[in-house]
Amino acid sequence: MGVMIIVTCRHCGSDDIVKFGRAPNGKQKYRCHACGRQSRENPAPNGYEPECREEILRAYEERSSLRGLERTFGIDRNTVSRGIKKNAELPPLWYSILTPDPDLPTMTTLELDELWTFVGSKRHQAWIWLVLCRATRQVVAAAVGPRTIETCRCLWNAIPGAYRIGRCYSDFLEAYMHVIPMGQHRPIGKDSGQTNHIERFNNTLRQRLARLVRKTLSFSKSIRMLEACLNLFLWRYNREQARKWPERRRQFVNGFSPCRRRVAQI
Repeated sequence: MGVMIIVTCRHCGSDDIVKFGRAPNGKQKYRCHACGRQSRENPAPNGYEPECREEILRAYEERSSLRGLERTFGIDRNTVSRGIKKNAELPPLWYSILTPDPDLPTMTTLELDELWTFVGSKRHQAWIWLVLCRATRQVVAAAVGPRTIETCRCLWNAIPGAYRIGRCYSDFLEAYMHVIPMGQHRPIGKDSGQTNHIERFNNTLRQRLARLVRKTLSFSKSIRMLEACLNLFLWRYNREQARKWPERRRQFVNGFSPCRRRVAQI
């Protein structure tokens, strides 16, 4: 005795369907007369496994370009780009940082700097503004925009209130002097060592994100993609630094800090 299997349209539920060839993987395809849409036999779920997505994101953070990821993983670069934008839809950056420890007053000491890049062509310059916590090495705030007072004010407003009370070391850019309170701001030269950590982090960004390398074929074509890639990287970087903080905190409590090698109190 035979078994009858009734196949219905997975879109509208109608049984008025006919065979419509085979898919590249050999599965039978169907076409619905009711809604005109196509379906296939036992469709597999769309997307890639979470392990594969995480591997792609790790490779992207190690200077791989979108085309490089396409060649390595066999996934279309547009799919990778959409995945990066989707993963970059995260809460504000301050959700990823540690709360200042009241027993460590220097935990609110900040270093500020700007990183040059461009969008589309070098005629369209873009500056990445960053604020780094000297103790935890976490990025407290970030902004993308021109080197103006307005962008600096957006950066300052993005800093959580608990961190906005400490000393702020930066270069001599005039925008900082207009925005940061005079009692907290310490404009300083690079030779003083007070901005060593933020300068080193700028180097980390250029080494790990292909679109920020100075001489490269990889570059941002839109501000949205630049901000998405930056936000995703900063979130993952802050979580990595949070895991290292307990050991670093013990060094602070014991009176030793690697950041004191060249830094003198001003």
